[in-house]
Amino acid sequence: MSKYRVRPFDLSAVKTYPLKNRTSKVSVDDFCRPHEKGGGVSEFLGNLPDLLGARNLKKLAHAVVNARSNGKAIIWGIGGHVIKTGLSPVLIDLMDRGLISSLAMNGSCLIHDFEIALAGSTSEDVEEQLQSGAFGMAEETGRGINLAIREGFEDDLGIGESLGRHLEDLKPAFSRYSLLLQAYLRNIPVTVHVTIGADIVHNHPSILPAAVGEGSHRDFRLLAGLMKELNGGGVYLNCGSAVTLPEVFLKCVTLLRNSGLQLRDFTTANLDFIQHYRPMENVVRRPVLSGGCGIALTGQHEILIPLLAAWLVELSPDTGIE
Repeated sequence: MSKYRVRPFDLSAVKTYPLKNRTSKVSVDDFCRPHEKGGGVSEFLGNLPDLLGARNLKKLAHAVVNARSNGKAIIWGIGGHVIKTGLSPVLIDLMDRGLISSLAMNGSCLIHDFEIALAGSTSEDVEEQLQSGAFGMAEETGRGINLAIREGFEDDLGIGESLGRHLEDLKPAFSRYSLLLQAYLRNIPVTVHVTIGADIVHNHPSILPAAVGEGSHRDFRLLAGLMKELNGGGVYLNCGSAVTLPEVFLKCVTLLRNSGLQLRDFTTANLDFIQHYRPMENVVRRPVLSGGCGIALTGQHEILIPLLAAWLVELSPDTGIE
């Protein structure tokens, strides 16, 4: 006999109900179907479970395709890691399919894209280079980017358009891999949003800070103009920028609404291997509180973005994917 005053709770009065009467969030109808050897991409995508992340991926793919059909903006915000994981060819293909209407980049993305265009390679060993003070000091990178920004500044261009024009004139060996150049050739706007002091080219003596500031602010205003077309069915995707682009995006949202323009009923998404605070708040949650849908997809860029792209390519009436 226990010496405690309180006895274990008596379960005899507990009420139960039939399982069939309960609403459940998971059904076998939503389960994944195994992939069969020799099956194609359409079959693989169609076999994914209609649950959680796979459901959100499907929802985002439909939102992008619907935005294209309805002539709404499809804006991809991308950080440098997207370039470093080799995804430029995938994004260029989506440009050609009308699934990217504009690109927003941070400074890191611009630098890696520029180096890819010039040399076909990028991403130095920071730890090793930092010890000798050589980190970020490649001559062609700093001189070329700062020259392009300076020349664009003189012609009232933003940084994105300045770099695209410069690369077109330069005709670099690996131009087919450059988002900046390929977007420029297709008349797809690219905006670049710079944090002064955060990028390696700001260390170079060739920099004209006034040009960087003015060019980035022009691109900020250009992005706000592009975002007007998100209203009523557009899509904004933030891929790999944890701070800069989410902050810029949120400021553009308030700029438009402050000016009396309606911005609601659109889709936002954050695709990253870690769901950081700013993308979740400034992209996924806050902008769509008055109408719209925010989606968070967690995964490696080199897997998640090609998977989304494959779904976008396959999502057409003759594939059978719904």
